[in-house]
Amino acid sequence: MTIPLDLQHATEQFDRFLADARDTAGLGTRNQAYTMVEGVLVVFRRRLPVEEAIRFAGVLPPVLRAIFVADWDPAAPRRPFGDRAALTAEVQDLRRHHNFAPASAIADVAAALRRNMDADKLDRVLATLPEGAAEYWAA
Repeated sequence: MTIPLDLQHATEQFDRFLADARDTAGLGTRNQAYTMVEGVLVVFRRRLPVEEAIRFAGVLPPVLRAIFVADWDPAAPRRPFGDRAALTAEVQDLRRHHNFAPASAIADVAAALRRNMDADKLDRVLATLPEGAAEYWAA
């Protein structure tokens, strides 16, 4: 079997996504965009049981999937979905002194994600996740 195309082109796909997220959020660098994206993914992951988090990760492009599961403590207590302001503050708390995520960070990453993957596939998995999951990824 040949290497799947999404794996063969994972770096290029991630570069396009990261540039899109950077531009959507009005950030100046890829590093700033990376921290924002990582924060958005980690904050979402904290709200899912392991089985559901793995199902969500399965629809992500390869590099985003890796970021989503990196440094994960599956035994950490699950957090509830809160309002957008509280979730955004949690995103902005990741590496606080090096984090330039704007107030629109979650929506910005969601919009970039939807433009850089099969949005229908994303919506199908979100429909199987706890209340608040689909709203989190609304662009």
